[in-house]
Amino acid sequence: MTLVRSPSASRRQTGEETMLRRTLRRAAAQVPASSYPVSNPTVLRFFGTSGLASSQDETTVAHQMIQYALSHARSQRSGESYPQAMLVLEQGVSNLQARDEIPAEDAVGLLLLAMSTLLYERGELGDAMEKLQMVHQLEGPSLPIRVAALEGLMGLRLEKGEDNASRMLADDCFQLLKSRPESGPSSALDVLTSRAKAIKGLADLAFGELESAEMSFTEEGYNLDNGKDKKGNVILSYGEYLHATGNFSSAKDMYERAIKVFETKDGSDYSYPAATNMVPEEILMGAACALGQLLSQLGKFHDSEELLTKTLNKAENHFGSTHPKVGVVLTCIALMYKQKARMEASSSILIQEGPYRKAMDLLKAPVNGSHVVRRDIVALARGMFCINLLPFS
Repeated sequence: MTLVRSPSASRRQTGEETMLRRTLRRAAAQVPASSYPVSNPTVLRFFGTSGLASSQDETTVAHQMIQYALSHARSQRSGESYPQAMLVLEQGVSNLQARDEIPAEDAVGLLLLAMSTLLYERGELGDAMEKLQMVHQLEGPSLPIRVAALEGLMGLRLEKGEDNASRMLADDCFQLLKSRPESGPSSALDVLTSRAKAIKGLADLAFGELESAEMSFTEEGYNLDNGKDKKGNVILSYGEYLHATGNFSSAKDMYERAIKVFETKDGSDYSYPAATNMVPEEILMGAACALGQLLSQLGKFHDSEELLTKTLNKAENHFGSTHPKVGVVLTCIALMYKQKARMEASSSILIQEGPYRKAMDLLKAPVNGSHVVRRDIVALARGMFCINLLPFS
């Protein structure tokens, strides 16, 4: 059967293709031809159209630019590929904002979220936060875009050890949903409500206020089942709460659920906006590291070692072997060996030195010339390394 495309559809597609070609051509004029990736492009990992208010034309163009930029940056992982990818996204924002009519602010917001994620992967946390703050300077992005930006900002504040600021952002996100109800499918609103409650509970957990965290994780409106493929951070955060309160069995279940959701998904199936350390790849790695630590606490060292080794390989393949994220996983592996040596009175303590030493080097080393701020994990790796050396001093 032959499908006949309507004239309006043809014009719409032609307009999309023209805009995309123009954007990529301008960016390519400043990019050496030899720097383009030759490997198969990475599928779009996140940023879908579900629940967004922009027209399909504009979000489709934004998605195409994001896919191109992320594929280029992540396949090359060089000092040049990230700036080149950023150039593509910046050109997209410029084109959308330069139009005579009102710009598609959801499409602009998606591009800013993608820019913040690329900056975060380079260790440029301050610049990543600036892009997320720019989302809130837009006049009318939809709630999914605003929640994603607040969620990402809160996650970065936590990573930098700025617990007070992260808590304020979590409260802002929660109040945003209360003060600005948005029409749309109830399932979409349920996802946003659960995500807002999760980051509020996570902020309370960082303060050690378990009762306040419990209220966020157990009150009405906190749903883990509906739209679970859009609730990675919700599931992981609840698992961390259960872990912190000693409910190891339920925490293990949550971590495994988070891993299962994203391990079995094709990248194109991720249909919600997210940014920085709240994107699916980060949730998957966080759940795996947390589960690895939990398994070691339960004395299941073989399972823990197998899982963490698999996670290490994934981190090296995705971020590159010298990225600080690899150092985070190595720290978890070293802690697992420390726990094993303590529980079994074995020589596993001798194995710790290698992972700790390499983790310290990676966590202190910049990514492609960028400065990395991860004070808590650096201090942990350094402290554990020094403790490990004490018996031999």
